[in-house]
Amino acid sequence: MKSKLLLAAALAAGATALAAYAAPAAYITAAVADKARPANDTQRDADRKPAEMLEFAGVKPGMTVVDLIPGGGYFTRIFSKAVGSKGTVYAVGNPPRASQDPSKPPPPQPQDTIAADPNYSNVKSIHIPLLQGVSIPTQADIVWTAQNYHDLKNAPNIDMVAFDKSVFNSLKPGGVFIVLDHVANPDTPNVTSTLHRIDPAVVRKEAEAAGFKFDGESKALHNPADDHTTRSTADGPLRHKTDQFVYKFRKPK
Repeated sequence: MKSKLLLAAALAAGATALAAYAAPAAYITAAVADKARPANDTQRDADRKPAEMLEFAGVKPGMTVVDLIPGGGYFTRIFSKAVGSKGTVYAVGNPPRASQDPSKPPPPQPQDTIAADPNYSNVKSIHIPLLQGVSIPTQADIVWTAQNYHDLKNAPNIDMVAFDKSVFNSLKPGGVFIVLDHVANPDTPNVTSTLHRIDPAVVRKEAEAAGFKFDGESKALHNPADDHTTRSTADGPLRHKTDQFVYKFRKPK
């Protein structure tokens, strides 16, 4: 009898796991398959698992999504296609650094290039000093940031609870803040600047202090082979394959 109960529990757990990793919606699959995406992006899909990430975040057509510190725009393009023509994507980053040589203006920022691309006409580029917090024209359904939270911690004199509160204020009631980053071991000194990682518990503590409710995590990017002691950007077997956490925080309705 006991063995049957254990078997039933195992089957139930397996069913729950399968449900958690159900096939992404067709509009997400189509967004990832977008032919206009650069080859450098699509080559990273196996490691970054974009379809699973959007499904976990709850991205849907018609939504307003903020890609916070979008870098090269890997997720910006995918969000654009997933939310569709009735949705909006705000690519929000710091102002470009001024050129030291007036004869050589800085290259265009990727988020500006994407916003000017007719393939992604629903993308709006916003440059603001992020030390002052997040600000967008309208409240969003989702604020997403990937592999950036640890870098924000390195900004001089930044108050991360106040920063997270600005994210909170930029969301609609019921909206979500998704934080994806490289896992650090607890109590590692200066880990955000030395290893470019962060302890997930630190992120959760700060987000909850800003008013968010923890609403789950995805293990899709978990890598047990990573002992969290190497620099996240270092060359080697963990390059682009670090152990990463993906936390979902919700603004209460």
